[in-house]
Amino acid sequence: MASSSEKDFKSVSDPWQTDVAVVESIRAEVDAVATYGLRYQTAKAMNSRAFQPGQFNMLYIPGCGEVAISISGAARDDESLLLHTIRRVGRVTEVISKLKVGDVVGIRGPFGTPWPMNECQRRNVILVAGGIGLAPLRPVLYAVERNRHDFGRVILLLGARSPELLLFPDEYTRWKEAAIEVQITVDRADVGSPYTVGVVPLLIDRLRGIDPVNTQMLTCGPEVMMHYSAISAMKQGISPDNIWLSLERNMQCAVGFCGHCQLGPAFLCKDGPVFRYSAMEKYLHVRDL
Repeated sequence: MASSSEKDFKSVSDPWQTDVAVVESIRAEVDAVATYGLRYQTAKAMNSRAFQPGQFNMLYIPGCGEVAISISGAARDDESLLLHTIRRVGRVTEVISKLKVGDVVGIRGPFGTPWPMNECQRRNVILVAGGIGLAPLRPVLYAVERNRHDFGRVILLLGARSPELLLFPDEYTRWKEAAIEVQITVDRADVGSPYTVGVVPLLIDRLRGIDPVNTQMLTCGPEVMMHYSAISAMKQGISPDNIWLSLERNMQCAVGFCGHCQLGPAFLCKDGPVFRYSAMEKYLHVRDL
């Protein structure tokens, strides 16, 4: 499913090894969403578990279970503090939502294919995020900030159901200062809101001055949003080979053994979660189980 360039990332030496991480910070984001700063208890574990943008970890709660969570970045003032932005939606995340600073969790990873950072260098990049889909894309934005000269025009198109559900709003100004164009749309807003009302693909339709041959688009969010965003991007002339999706269905083992996350010929945890749209478009109609 993936070329060697897409597989150019560090593999986990022992995918079943669970290390211990301490919860060092908890930041409430939006309703039912919080970001947890986790630090490995040993430097050895930290050094062997370096991540790349787009990868995920398996977080383990003894007596409850594991859950796959994308890494939403490393703390800006301390790169050894791994950030995981988690929405409370099930049994394991419900228990995680009750953790306090100083508690510990088990952690396996990182797993999965990262965003194609090498293919984005010296090119224009469009980042398309819906809701909590901004979390897996935030490490890309951090990489752009640190190495702005390595990228061309960078555009962040961000959608949410309402303004109060926008993730990381205190970071938008800094991204704009790094010459990242930030455009926001919401499904509904009060009169006088500064945001566009509408769906994310409309922002792609309205983009001007796009060089489609020299542009990569990275998108994460609801699958229907990603599908129609890809259609809008292709109308702009962007090749489906240059459109990338992050797919996160029911991942349970992270190494392709259990089969729960199989979609077409791919196991999303092992072969993804990042795929070219051209490889997965025909399977997106298959509903998650």
